[in-house]
Amino acid sequence: MRVHDLRVRFDTEDGVVRAVDGVSFSVERGRTLGIVGESGSGKSVTSLAVLGLHNPRRTSISGQILLGGRELVGRPEEEIRKLRGRDMAMIFQDPLSALHPYYTVGRQIAEAYRVHHPEAGRRAARQRTIEMLDRVGIPQAARRADQYPHEFSGGMRQRAMIAMALVNNPELLIADEPTTALDVTVQAQILDLLADLQAEFNSAIIMITHDLGVVSQVADDVLVMYGGRAVEHGSVEQVLRRPQHPYTWGLLSSVPSLHGEADADLVPIAGNPPSLINLPSGCAFHPRCRYAAGTGGRSGREVPELLPTGESGHLVACHLAEADRKRIYAEEIAQVGVAR
Repeated sequence: MRVHDLRVRFDTEDGVVRAVDGVSFSVERGRTLGIVGESGSGKSVTSLAVLGLHNPRRTSISGQILLGGRELVGRPEEEIRKLRGRDMAMIFQDPLSALHPYYTVGRQIAEAYRVHHPEAGRRAARQRTIEMLDRVGIPQAARRADQYPHEFSGGMRQRAMIAMALVNNPELLIADEPTTALDVTVQAQILDLLADLQAEFNSAIIMITHDLGVVSQVADDVLVMYGGRAVEHGSVEQVLRRPQHPYTWGLLSSVPSLHGEADADLVPIAGNPPSLINLPSGCAFHPRCRYAAGTGGRSGREVPELLPTGESGHLVACHLAEADRKRIYAEEIAQVGVAR
């Protein structure tokens, strides 16, 4: 999957919402990209654009989305529907609302299989369903396939959603906050399951989350989004251990660390995320940035480009000079136990 200069606009009564504004990234088969950011940063809108799930009558999408070299932007809806579920699939945040309450779990998974394998009969589809339910760790899969979503626990429903997403062995799997509503032990089981299944099916995974702990555990690369734009992109080692954007520093300092002082205060990011209808001029983060004064006013005038740092593959969109970013992080941020 390769995305270049993706822009998503929504027409509303209050104005045009610039939900995604020039985002670019790529993810190869067998690797996981974590997309992080606060609510409203454009994470889920990006994933829905990839899957072609936005209402075309109210949404404007431009840029490039290439899946296995095939352009998805502008492709007819019928063609996208044929790709969705077979070549690319999604695990939604809330499996209880994503699964239909009136049909058994097995019937819904079998339907997802038969849509893309019309030659398969009901018996073959049921056998494939039971195989997948067993593969994702649901005990007594043949019996549970005949049960309804409300008869499953939260963790079991999420496992069923994973089975449905992988039943056609897609090239790309998008997981939108897949562990948000689960307790920590079930979260760990789901993440381990995704890692095992990725190794088996060699799928590319895009993990959308606000949980940096999840990203550090499963991702190979990280894309940090703010105000519909990418502000930092690199390997998980670069972004979480040697971050260079003030917003990434803020995300890291606002979560507890196992290696820090037990009584150390968390440092939240001041202010609120910007309105996507009326973004601040220049850098969208500058009204909340403690270091904007060090840019000579450029933060309020110019939109920073996502440019390479001194490390290969590490990109940052910030007007602060790289030497200043490294100095600030070393002198100020590391003092509050952010460094991992």
